Amino acid sequence: MEEKKQNAFMSWWMPKWRGFEEKSPTAAKWIYKIFYFFVFSMGVTIIQFIILLFLPKMLGMDLASREAMWPRGVEFDLLGSHVKWCLVGAEVLYDSAGKVIIGGGLGAAIANWVAPFIAQCINFPLQRNITFKSHGNVAFQIFWYFIAWVLISLITGGLTNLFKPVIVDHLGTGVFSLIQTVIIGGVSMVVMFFVFMIIFPEGEAKKEE
Repeated sequence: MEEKKQNAFMSWWMPKWRGFEEKSPTAAKWIYKIFYFFVFSMGVTIIQFIILLFLPKMLGMDLASREAMWPRGVEFDLLGSHVKWCLVGAEVLYDSAGKVIIGGGLGAAIANWVAPFIAQCINFPLQRNITFKSHGNVAFQIFWYFIAWVLISLITGGLTNLFKPVIVDHLGTGVFSLIQTVIIGGVSMVVMFFVFMIIFPEGEAKKEE
């Protein structure tokens, strides 16, 4: 029954979409790109959140108790919480009794890089092949995509580490994982769309003479 409804909807929708493409090809192209870009970005953001939420717990208390921060020594108080800021890594987190809790240290640092990396490994082929339908030099595209991802990760990592202790102290590590995902995903979506516009030219790759 559900399949019949989907087929009926597609039979109704596709002629209208094709008619719109013929009348307004430029607008149709942009709607297509934005729609698929948003859908794929949201999909990998959900995957990223799940990894950020569960991977530190899987890595265990041993890694959570190991400090992994660079640069070190930038400490200050913010809204009643003591912050040890770093650009890369994560400080060890403690509960009110002074015991180490999951969500900080080397375990969190690993999760903060693994989660976006896996998400982008899924996102790259989807955006390249479906959203932008690009057939450019894949090695060139991967190289600049990787550079953009590293820069974005450094910026968002420094930003989230700034208020991580405050959120964890008041709302818990689960809420922080959600906020962290929104920040990383939001910044990545905006910046990466323009990166894609540059590195994913449409059509066949130009043949060198």
